[in-house]
Amino acid sequence: MILAIRIILVWLCLGSLPAMAQEKVTAAMARLPKDLNLCGEAVPTHLDDVRERFEKEMLLILWDRPQVLLWLKRAPRFLPFISQELKKAGMPDDLKYLAIVESALLPHAGSSRGAVGFWQMLPETARKYGLTVDEFIDQRRDLFLSTPAALAYLNDLSRRFSSWTLALAAYNMGEGAVDAEIMEQKTRDYYQLYLPLETQRFIFRLLAVKLIVGDPESYGFELSAEDGYAPLRFDTVSVDCFEETPLHLLAQAADTSFKTIKDLNPHVRGHYLQAGRHAVRVPAGTDGNFDERFEKLVSAHAEERQQRIYVVQKGDNLSSIAEKFRIPLAALLIWNRIDIKKRLQPGERLVIYPRPELPAEFPAELPEVSTDGNE
Repeated sequence: MILAIRIILVWLCLGSLPAMAQEKVTAAMARLPKDLNLCGEAVPTHLDDVRERFEKEMLLILWDRPQVLLWLKRAPRFLPFISQELKKAGMPDDLKYLAIVESALLPHAGSSRGAVGFWQMLPETARKYGLTVDEFIDQRRDLFLSTPAALAYLNDLSRRFSSWTLALAAYNMGEGAVDAEIMEQKTRDYYQLYLPLETQRFIFRLLAVKLIVGDPESYGFELSAEDGYAPLRFDTVSVDCFEETPLHLLAQAADTSFKTIKDLNPHVRGHYLQAGRHAVRVPAGTDGNFDERFEKLVSAHAEERQQRIYVVQKGDNLSSIAEKFRIPLAALLIWNRIDIKKRLQPGERLVIYPRPELPAEFPAELPEVSTDGNE
């Protein structure tokens, strides 16, 4: 009986998305082109091992057609800027495909090793190349800020190894590790080096992405110009914050939503801008009265905060205070920038805003949600 159920489940799975892949993917699509190069460096396509490694990555990518379609739809939003930066730096345009391989063009992509953002840079590497990475700002998540840093790193790797292919391998596994393998194996040919499996696959995955994104129709993907996601349109304003300032005030001043401000400024973590001067992106066409509105909103917010102070009493804890004022515990943490594990002391001062009245169709009590929110 159990075996029969398993057979039915497998049949159902094979009858859905993979069926689409089987109808579209052919051996010809995965075939290794004879005159293939990466960043102007020839790929030794005559080697059987190279052919097999390439075809494996190409077939695995083509099998996941919805994911590839998302790459193709995101490409018009992000790749033109990367190409522009590559041209300014005098670097090969093929390097733009690295952002797809690393992050699928998602700003908040992350790895178990701590690499984050479009270019999957580690914190120490990002800081070395001028990016801010701390609990308030993570510029790795911002394409416009992280791309020059990633390209500078790649350029340094290229000069070190005198090869873009080796530079890309070093980007994946670390320059010291590549150096060590070159010394031990007595070859500087990436295609002849025995490297960690991820790095052995890395260049071939990049080659497959280059071919598919460069000519999607040849691989069975049909998109019109309207199918792609439009480039981000925004204006940049300079704001002076004399203390921590809620992002929702920026959104109000720009006549937009909190989400829009976060989406345009993915490097800003949490709900606040820290004290100091910041360049902030706002929707394109935000009118010239932004500065005046922002100043008024900040002043009003500071005044309101003074009127919303609660002095912690003996026996209070975060949960009991939230329950007392009928507010979400998560809101209490956001308003006061405190950790859920914090032990309160009598006499501490907390900011507590009244709960807005809910529409009649909403229940009076809502279930508690996790405090682990997105950045």
